[in-house]
Parts: sequence; structure tokens; C-alpha cells
Amino acid sequence: MSGHSKWSQIKHKKANTDAKRGKAFTKIVKEISIAARLGGGDPGGNPRLRTAIESAKEVNMPHDNIKKAVMKGTGELPGVTYEEFVYEGYGPAGVAIIMEVMTDNKNRTLPEIRFILAKTGGNLGETGCVSWMFDKKGYILVSKAKASEDTVMTVALDAGAEDMKNDPEEENFEVITQPEDFTAVKEALEKAGLAMESAEVTMLPKNYVVLDAKAAEQMLRLMDALEEHDDIQNVYANFDIPDDVAEKLGK
Repeated sequence: MSGHSKWSQIKHKKANTDAKRGKAFTKIVKEISIAARLGGGDPGGNPRLRTAIESAKEVNMPHDNIKKAVMKGTGELPGVTYEEFVYEGYGPAGVAIIMEVMTDNKNRTLPEIRFILAKTGGNLGETGCVSWMFDKKGYILVSKAKASEDTVMTVALDAGAEDMKNDPEEENFEVITQPEDFTAVKEALEKAGLAMESAEVTMLPKNYVVLDAKAAEQMLRLMDALEEHDDIQNVYANFDIPDDVAEKLGK
């Protein structure tokens, strides 16, 4: 899991600017609205909406913004109707990429994504071309500085986690869950007072493409560009960066 962990940690080292915060708000509002539209406005009976609202609270989104996003999704307030798409493709060195998209205009979004990929030597692929290389899992990073391996393992596995990994070269323990067990495991870790660096339901690669310095720099630029796009909610990729390269690029 080292490639996934390194990308997560590189992202966390970046500055949390107001612009990035505003962009996070935009993406979360979309997710809340579509979750409410598909599953109803009650987070108690709508796990996807509950997770989206938790994400909103983590970035300190005002309660009124959350409420309005839910009401737009349920139709109580007028709002834009978004469609969901999943695009697949390739980046530098043949890295596999999955992009989850929410847009009100597919005819605008698709060419923009194709252009971003092409700028770094990547390309858009057919549906299913890379999705088989990933598994959907809950993925939680717990700080080693504030918890012992035995404690994290006991709490996580008792709550239903699938696995826990301890890479000696990483700063965090990695807790893996089935998507349906993610919330229970996350809440158990919170209740035990264990500090989580990140917690998400994600697509974990089954294998990784190890990148040299040049390809790694290209790949990180591509990931930044894709994640900056307003219509792209999530990006998953199967790249791994050697420690010395990751340290330089993460500064």
C-alpha cells in the first residue's frame, strides 16, 4: 500500500489555502446534493449522505451550507442537476487512473479531462480498461506517533477491519476495511482516541508502477491538475514513488 500512502501524505503536506478550501467546499456540496437526491435527505438512513456530511464538517463547512446542499438534492430548493460518470485512462509510464466525475455538462467536462491527460503524456481509455486493477476499500491512516501497533490492531480488527499494515518506512499505520465496515471502524478508532491522518473509502491498487524522478514529477503534476478540476470528485492511480524521490517532491 506504500504508493497510496505516500500520495496521501504528500497531499497532507501541501498548504491548506483558502482557494483549496473553497474548491473542497464545491466538491463536497456536489456530493451532498447527489447523495440526497439518490438516497433521501435523512443521513441516518443514507450512508452516502452521512459520509458526505462528515467530510463537510471535517473542512469546517457551515451548517447552513450543508442544509442547503441537502435541500437542493431533495428538490426542496432549486439547484443544478449533476450526473455521475467514471472515466478511466493512463498517465506517465502507463500508470492506471480512475476519475470519478460529477458534472452538469458532460460535453464540456470530457474534452477538458482529455486535454489534461494529454498534456502529461497520458490518454483517456475505454470503460473497464483499468478498473480491474483496483479494489474498493475503506482506507484509514493512523499516526504511529500517537498509538501503538497492538492498540490500533485490536481496536480496528474488533470493529470489523479487514487488515492492518505497518510499513516501517511510513509514518502511519494503514487500516483496510470493506466499504460497508468503514464507518464502524472509523468510529471505533475515534472513540479510542486514536489520531487519524486521513479516512476515506477509496480505490486501492492491486499492484503499483514504480516511477523514476521525471515520471514522478509528471505524475504529481497530473494528479494536481485532475484534482483541481471542479467536476472531478476523486482520482485514483496505481503509482509508487521511491522514498528519496517522494521526500524531495513532498517538500
